Amino acid sequence: MSRRSAVNLLSLGNRAVVGALYGSPLRTLHTSVCDPSSKGAFKPERVAVVTKTTRYEFEQQRYRYAGLSSEDLKQLLAMKGSSYSGLLERHNIHTHNVEHIVRSLRSEGIDVRVVKRGEYDEEVVRWADTIISAGGDGTMLLVASKVLSNDKPVVGVNTDPERSEGHLCLPVRYTRAFPEALQKLCRGEFRWLWRQRIRLHLEGTGINPTLLDLHEQQLSLEQHCQAHRITTMDGQPETGSLHQSVPKPSLLPVRSLNEIFIGESLSSRASYYEISVDDGPWEKQKSSGLSICTGTGSKAWSYNINKLTEQTVEEVLKIGKSLTALEIPLNREFIDKVTDEYNESLVFAPDDRRLFYSIREPIVNRVFSNSRQRGFASRVCVRSRCWDACMVVDGGTSFEFNDGAIATISMSEEDQLRTVVLEN
Repeated sequence: MSRRSAVNLLSLGNRAVVGALYGSPLRTLHTSVCDPSSKGAFKPERVAVVTKTTRYEFEQQRYRYAGLSSEDLKQLLAMKGSSYSGLLERHNIHTHNVEHIVRSLRSEGIDVRVVKRGEYDEEVVRWADTIISAGGDGTMLLVASKVLSNDKPVVGVNTDPERSEGHLCLPVRYTRAFPEALQKLCRGEFRWLWRQRIRLHLEGTGINPTLLDLHEQQLSLEQHCQAHRITTMDGQPETGSLHQSVPKPSLLPVRSLNEIFIGESLSSRASYYEISVDDGPWEKQKSSGLSICTGTGSKAWSYNINKLTEQTVEEVLKIGKSLTALEIPLNREFIDKVTDEYNESLVFAPDDRRLFYSIREPIVNRVFSNSRQRGFASRVCVRSRCWDACMVVDGGTSFEFNDGAIATISMSEEDQLRTVVLEN
């Protein structure tokens, strides 16, 4: 099919959200089996718009359960130093932008379902051809986690650009000019970006594969205590002898776009675990936790864990100069350049098929060693020796991960997330 005939085809029926055209010069050079040139034109008929829960909605729900009136809520927010009118204003901005997105889609004859993040589930994912995240990066991460196939494009729209970074979303100008973005997508004036994601296999004892949404619930002592009983992969107490066969590894029903973090729930408590990188020897670790990120996540938490400040670089350069007597410049320009060079080396491409692991603040003594604090890998295995720990996916979904649990963290070609890139 030629580029012109594909455009003509799009104009005949429902206008498409995305025009993935054969031979488009704007597509990436990625040569996986998921390459859009092998799929033909993509013409979604059903779009799910998943919206964030605004702070205003959260506070309303929270105090409604307590039987408080709107006036009570205003007073309580004032006591906390929060502005009721300010929260309402941000809520209205978000709501207006969501309505703008929905109107634009429906004007193209597309069937649209608007779903709150708490209602977003596997059924919604199955129904939709394309999913639009209406919120910020947190909403985008939640939306992506439940899309397990690589044939459903996920598009992020930042609905409150003044208060949200929206790094994973379309450029800010398209929030108000969404019809323009939609027309570009219809004409195929975009490129695919295949973001690699992390998959998780769990096995062993001390686990519970039931996920906990950290945005909707609070961790409770009772929930964590349940994990100290020997459990099966169904989350049921194991009966019979401890010598029964351990269940086989189970693939968890989420994918991580940014990072996996493993550590004790109480942040002031050291996390004790064993780690094996690329099927190497197991090494005991005691640290503030373990982060494993993708190229997409290398600009997020992982970056802030590992980056250096100008103050640190300056102090190290001063020590180097005093020990070597070398003429190392200590002016601000040189210090800034060294700092930027190092920090930029921590960032890698979203379609890179490597994991990047970071051991936070490792404890090193005669019992615990640390051969390497950070590095790239294809596969990381972690065995928990913790008592009240969690494995957190993209900061929003948590799994119990206590003594005896083993996680295998890797990537697979089929887990790539299909996203679009529009230039400003």
